[in-house]
Amino acid sequence: MSKIKVSYFDVDGGRGEPIRIVLHAAGIPFEDFRFGYGEFAEVRKTTPLNQVPTVNIDGVQYTQSCALLRYFGKAADLYPQDAFQALLCDEIIDGSEDLTNKLVASFGLQGDALKSAREAFIAGPLTQYLGWMAAKLAAQGNYFANGKLTIGDLKVFMLLRWLSSGMLDHIPADCVSRIAPSLAAYAARIAAEPVLTSYYESRAGK
Repeated sequence: MSKIKVSYFDVDGGRGEPIRIVLHAAGIPFEDFRFGYGEFAEVRKTTPLNQVPTVNIDGVQYTQSCALLRYFGKAADLYPQDAFQALLCDEIIDGSEDLTNKLVASFGLQGDALKSAREAFIAGPLTQYLGWMAAKLAAQGNYFANGKLTIGDLKVFMLLRWLSSGMLDHIPADCVSRIAPSLAAYAARIAAEPVLTSYYESRAGK
């Protein structure tokens, strides 16, 4: 069996969390290397592109969170085999990544500049992308692809949870429920999925 090490921030969220979840779902043992934000400057020096998450497989380090998520998602039967359903899954993954990058662009700003950037983010990209996601979900049903939970749902769930956390300055915790109520209800359903509850039960006390 391959020796696997996932390197990511010590948070239950972000780009690394779906990878951890699918590895758990697939029953694949892995070393969960977590580090604080203050340690990132040193950790990034050890990565191919100065970013995380990375996954080390048998001594070789791989990067790009979405590629890794798809790779392990297949092992966990959380990625569609049908080409069109895979397209739907990939579309929502890439859309989530787009929105994440638009939010991350405001990181490093402070004071009025941060407030203005975040208000523009809510009025523009956030409203646009959440509306698009809500329409996509309505067209498919309870999940974004394949009629069941996929890595696309895990990706969107983590993003919605982050946006609703109240931890992002000038991003109200009720932003998702106000802009796209159906997505807030969707996130509550996904949180109760056995794949997620099993993973977080395994994390309890750690």
